[in-house]
Amino acid sequence: MPRLGVNYTPTKGWFHHWLDFDLDSVRRDLDSLAPLHLDHLRVFALWPLFQPNRTLIRPQALDQLGRLVDAAAERGLDVAVDALQGHLSSFDFIPAWLTTWHRRNLFTHPEALAGQRAYLHALGNALADRPNFLGLTLGNEVNQFSDGPHPDPDRCSPEQAAAWLGELLAVCAEAAPGRLHTHAEYDAAWYQDGHPFTPAHAARLGDVTTVHSWVFNGTAQRYGHAASATRTHAAYLVELARAWADRPGRQVWLQEVGAPAPHVPPEHAAEFTEATVRAALDCPDLFGITWWCSHDVSRELADFPELEYGLGLLTNDRTLKPAARALAAMASEFEQTPPPRTTALVLDPTAPRSSTAPGSSFHRTWADLTESGHRPAVVLAPDAADPIRLALRGITDLVHSP
Repeated sequence: MPRLGVNYTPTKGWFHHWLDFDLDSVRRDLDSLAPLHLDHLRVFALWPLFQPNRTLIRPQALDQLGRLVDAAAERGLDVAVDALQGHLSSFDFIPAWLTTWHRRNLFTHPEALAGQRAYLHALGNALADRPNFLGLTLGNEVNQFSDGPHPDPDRCSPEQAAAWLGELLAVCAEAAPGRLHTHAEYDAAWYQDGHPFTPAHAARLGDVTTVHSWVFNGTAQRYGHAASATRTHAAYLVELARAWADRPGRQVWLQEVGAPAPHVPPEHAAEFTEATVRAALDCPDLFGITWWCSHDVSRELADFPELEYGLGLLTNDRTLKPAARALAAMASEFEQTPPPRTTALVLDPTAPRSSTAPGSSFHRTWADLTESGHRPAVVLAPDAADPIRLALRGITDLVHSP
């Protein structure tokens, strides 16, 4: 049964709340989420605050994180923790020991890697004994630091990206064995030609595959907020991820998805939420859906892109919004298991990644199949020639895009 959660955005201080940690405020935030019938949170440790020096991992910060996880446990919520933060809502949070006069490539420099290993070890050790700790995600969309359009990237090759992921995921497993450890990329991994983090990395490293679906990537601009191609974008990413998996049945976590205004007008956020969630729930092997985000960003905080302020399911004063009520009404649908998707669109794994991006003929074919009542999956061409692999996924009909 897929899980339902939210990315937790504290109402007081946003992710800067670690500087003035207020457990009572956190508890009030979590209590306000009760009507949503959630089972988990994804929370974010601001890396420079937890590890301000390469050899200083602050015990007080680890203790605060532990108290947040414990407060969630009191409310029946499991917690996944993102470590290398990294990048959040257009802001970069990189510790001073990796920047300017101390610039080190965070993916390849031996001292940078040593510092990251120590930090992940400390986080895992601090949380490993808490029953409601789900596991660590290496960081939020850390791949954006590896390539353009970031203005100052730490460039690496696909081989170096794979080595970085493998090394740090192994640290997570050692520090907190038996938990769910993974990594999270924004959609350049799926759609951007030449990007060093690849679909194979996303779908074959870590315990589950994560996808982040944001329709401001050109999808809503091209098709409109109400189009099937927009409302099934999250499901499309889930099916791309399933195609790239190296084994049938590997689960996919829709770890971020939201209704960004003005691309989705606020008065249509509830129906967009319902349609997006229902389409994703129709995908087999779905680990869960974690909506972005819990609460709106306070207007007292400056310089966020306008769309970031209103993404919460609740307002900053903890009032439920229409999208929250729509999501809560769908809780029983998470108990259903979808049948296999018997029709699959065949993808050449050697094709440029841009050939699957929104607006491509491949994506348009997938959306057309959806609009005509089919439930399309995606299968890589080598797997399409393997009857056993097709049978394991329940695929009986193959479609080739123009």
